[in-house]
Amino acid sequence: MNNKNDVPIVLSDSHTHFDQYDESEIPQILDRAVQTGVNFIIAAGTTVESTKACINLADTYPMIFAGVGIHPMESHKVLDDESCEELYNLAKLRPEVVCISEVGLDFLPSSPDHVIQEQVFREHIRIAIDLNLPIIFHSRESHDEVLKILTEEGAYRVGGAMHYFQGNLKTAEQAIDCGFKISLARPLTRLPELQEVVKHIAIDDIVLETDCFPQPFKKYRHNWTEPRHLVDIAQTLSEIKGIDLSDTARITTANLMSMLRLSNTDESTDG
Repeated sequence: MNNKNDVPIVLSDSHTHFDQYDESEIPQILDRAVQTGVNFIIAAGTTVESTKACINLADTYPMIFAGVGIHPMESHKVLDDESCEELYNLAKLRPEVVCISEVGLDFLPSSPDHVIQEQVFREHIRIAIDLNLPIIFHSRESHDEVLKILTEEGAYRVGGAMHYFQGNLKTAEQAIDCGFKISLARPLTRLPELQEVVKHIAIDDIVLETDCFPQPFKKYRHNWTEPRHLVDIAQTLSEIKGIDLSDTARITTANLMSMLRLSNTDESTDG
């Protein structure tokens, strides 16, 4: 569907890795984002140092907010009391922090020990619950285990989103039943099987993301994924749902603001 009456769209990117870019690039990336209607971006931490970098970016750029977390692929050792306290304080003491992210499980053959990953994930969930912060979680080859841990830890109390969703309808329904949104990224624009699944997911349960990070493996710089590509994802979702792009932007942004427990100037999702 087209953008009704050329209404300005307001999109929100729930998951990026802005800290991985050369800082000199960030103003240009943000300018390109704003030109396509993106005005809210979450930079997800993947290590303690990465988390600190995300918080510094959020200090510098008003449209960037931060997530605190250790990525499962970076979970090489258990979190001791000192490490947990450091993460807790990073999340608690900084108003720029809006979620616990990027955390979860990754069961690729090259991934860290599963027992260590689970301990790290559970500690993050406990921090999230204690601080009333939503969780944006990673799950690769580990959906059953992730959802089991979220359930056991009572993560429904804070909710959040299942990052970069590419699963089946059953997995989506289980995540939603656990209190989580489904976060859609660029795969939605090219995977017919994912588009079919999304037909059966209520738009009120959907948020959008780009998961952008530097992609030097791509031949041309302009092909790197950036927040500006959020409009393509939103356009595909609009076509699937048969609604205007402006409505998709408004609803998915309202969903994210509600999930983060932040105020939003346009929270109505009817129409």
